Amino acid sequence: MIERILSIARAEVGVKESPAGSNKVKYNTWFYGKEVSGAAYPWCMAFVQWVFDQAGKTLPLKTASCSGLLNWYKANCPSQVVRTPKPGDIVLYSFGHTGVVEAVGDETVTAIEGNTSPGTAGSQSNGGMVCRRTWGTALVAAYLRPVEEEEVKPMDNTPSPAHKAGVDWAVEHGILTGDAEGDLKLTAPVTRQQLCTMLKRLADDLEKK
Repeated sequence: MIERILSIARAEVGVKESPAGSNKVKYNTWFYGKEVSGAAYPWCMAFVQWVFDQAGKTLPLKTASCSGLLNWYKANCPSQVVRTPKPGDIVLYSFGHTGVVEAVGDETVTAIEGNTSPGTAGSQSNGGMVCRRTWGTALVAAYLRPVEEEEVKPMDNTPSPAHKAGVDWAVEHGILTGDAEGDLKLTAPVTRQQLCTMLKRLADDLEKK
């Protein structure tokens, strides 16, 4: 999920509102359900909302306000307001701006941000473009973690009855050494007939279950 979020955000880098200074952009159209423009429609949070929605992880509060989303998480999911960021988190800056964390340095955070500028010359929170930006962590107000990476569970290597029956047959006929619970080794190259017999034994045993 986190890689999907980042992939979607990265693909938007370079998208601009049109015309410049209008806040007329596809993220606002998605957010408001219609085409909008004007100073009342800044879209850095609309961009973040759009990214998570496209990734299949719609945020719990649909808001265009940075402080509004932060306050919702503080009130309802305080454990998801985190101090140490990870890629895929939402970063909220002290100057009223937001983005999706892409990478973390010792004292910096790099994020994909909507409605910003590619450099320091333009507006940082109303620049009209999706850009990759790096900021010092001193400018960060908070990090939100809407998605926790799922724990990868180890595979269950417990042999099934059918698997054990096939292995036992192969050991009995000198094709394998070892047993179903341990390491197995071929004693010699397997002929097509032996392989077919072993598979047939497995199939027959499965039909009995």
